[in-house]
Amino acid sequence: MSEASSQMMSSGQLGFGFEDAAAGTLPPALRKARKSGPVAVQPQTPEPEAMARLLEAHPDYRVLRRLPVQLRFAHQPTGPVTRVLILDTETTGLYHARDRIIELALLAVDVETATGLPTGEVEVYNALEDPGMPISKEVQGITGINDEMVRGHRLDEQRVASMLLKADLVLAHNAGFDRPFVEARMAQFSRLPWACSFADLDWKKEGRSSAKLSQLALELGWFYDAHRAEMDCHALLAVLACQLPLSGHTGLAGLLAVSVRTSYRLQATAAPFEAKDLLRARGYRWDADIKVWQIKLGDENSLRAECQWLKTSVYAGRSARVQLEQFDASSRYSARPGIVTLQAL
Repeated sequence: MSEASSQMMSSGQLGFGFEDAAAGTLPPALRKARKSGPVAVQPQTPEPEAMARLLEAHPDYRVLRRLPVQLRFAHQPTGPVTRVLILDTETTGLYHARDRIIELALLAVDVETATGLPTGEVEVYNALEDPGMPISKEVQGITGINDEMVRGHRLDEQRVASMLLKADLVLAHNAGFDRPFVEARMAQFSRLPWACSFADLDWKKEGRSSAKLSQLALELGWFYDAHRAEMDCHALLAVLACQLPLSGHTGLAGLLAVSVRTSYRLQATAAPFEAKDLLRARGYRWDADIKVWQIKLGDENSLRAECQWLKTSVYAGRSARVQLEQFDASSRYSARPGIVTLQAL
């Protein structure tokens, strides 16, 4: 530290605005001792939260706090509640057909159906599982989970089944990844409706810069240790319990509403090659396995509008039949197909 900086510290210029106690506020014994000669008074260190609040008041600083783990919500519901199961997995890889779960976390919490506010105690389950195969160095680097940590461990299937039995809805941040893994591990997961906080909420429309969970938490002023299943679940619950800036309801309320809707996957069957740029710009994705452009649609109104656009812009008014796959919350995000039909345009 420079001499100038040292002098500034001594003068209180960098003291975060907390002054030493004035002589008049000292305890009587210390005031008496001070009259008889110099007294060494140990300076008090400000509490971290007080320092954080001071920095927050300055326009040049933004303070991040460690995300709070909340195990009880004080809200008292006045109507029906929905039992929600928040889920996250860590796995040996990306493909449920060949990779395995190495960690599973579940948070069970009641959510007031009308308001989307969580209420009461949060039930927590977290466990490691031996996948029966080596964990790659890449996965170890991401999760911090190694072969020694999981050796001999197994999920408590009875406990998990009990939590599933009481649940009404499963939520995951990227359910398209987690659902096939857990359904392959325990068939009971296929019997519940699912919703995805990554895909089913329009985070961009709500003013968020990203749908990535860690970024959503950062924009709310929180950081946390990501890529461990239980902490990711706590982060998701905290984010979804907050009010969304545009719609005004909680993320949980939005997902409860989405879970009762029908969604669709529409394929632009036999679309002309020259329409590929139009389709890509519209949000269609090319499926190289079945060689078709397709798009996901969240409701029937979107489906009708999309069919009209295809007829006009892609098929130029010609007769066409496109493939439509229909999903509800019981099949959405699973590896199982929905209800497939052909629709005339």
